Amino acid sequence: MYVLIGIGIVFVSILVGYTMHGGKVAALMQYTEFIIIGGAAFGSVVVGNSLKGAIGLIKSVIGLLKGNPYKPSVFLELLQAMYDVFSLSRVEGLLALEKHAENPHESELFQKYKAFASNHHALDLFADTLKVVVMGGVSIYDLSDMMEMDLDVRRHEAMKTTGMLTTVADSMPGFGIVAAVLGVVITMQAIGGPPEQVGEKVAAALVGTFLGVLLAYGIFAPLAKATEHIANCEMQYLGCIKNALVAFARGDAPLICVEFARRNIEPELRPSFAEMEEACRNRKKADSQERVAEAA
Repeated sequence: MYVLIGIGIVFVSILVGYTMHGGKVAALMQYTEFIIIGGAAFGSVVVGNSLKGAIGLIKSVIGLLKGNPYKPSVFLELLQAMYDVFSLSRVEGLLALEKHAENPHESELFQKYKAFASNHHALDLFADTLKVVVMGGVSIYDLSDMMEMDLDVRRHEAMKTTGMLTTVADSMPGFGIVAAVLGVVITMQAIGGPPEQVGEKVAAALVGTFLGVLLAYGIFAPLAKATEHIANCEMQYLGCIKNALVAFARGDAPLICVEFARRNIEPELRPSFAEMEEACRNRKKADSQERVAEAA
């Protein structure tokens, strides 16, 4: 939503200022310039990242319209989920976690936490590392290194979209110049004709430069920043899992494990210790009541 609002502000501000100076909006509707610049930009993405990469980029940009999925409530739910798992291990032993780690996408324990269960990267990272902890024989230092390698791979993958958008943003002024030069070529062919016709063609050529600069700094560069922000939030989310599991493997209490995870969250998204403790305790109390009800 904020992406659309921001883009709307950019275009409205420019168009209002333009019309206040007496400009005609119709003069900017040079569809051939859009075809030249847009087609060249899409083609450059295909060259550098394949057709699949270009389609993935479009999907990622469309996904920005939903907003940042990593909200404070999502982080709090993750802390609850991990606390639930670690508490289960304290009560029933490590082997009780094996069935959940083997089939995490079918586990009734993980399915109670919708955002966590739907995040396949995070759930797989948690479950795969949990298997290693259950098997034993790995030091916490090796476990930390193992998870750091996984996070590095995911960080590289998550930043691909940002890299592509940044490259497009950097290329847009150049494509605008290409469109403008082509417009000048067409203008030169019209020399000797009616002055108003020559003027229209010059204006059309200048629109190409205008579009290139506008799309670079008003659209694609901000979109690259938006995807980078979401990627950073995702890495914080995965970092929470890493810190909590390392603490769990070290033998810390469940609440201490999730506290290590909480400290990895930036202040804007981080729940307070009291909020985390209350949410975890309430979740544990609700689970106990459910087990009593099932036993009855």
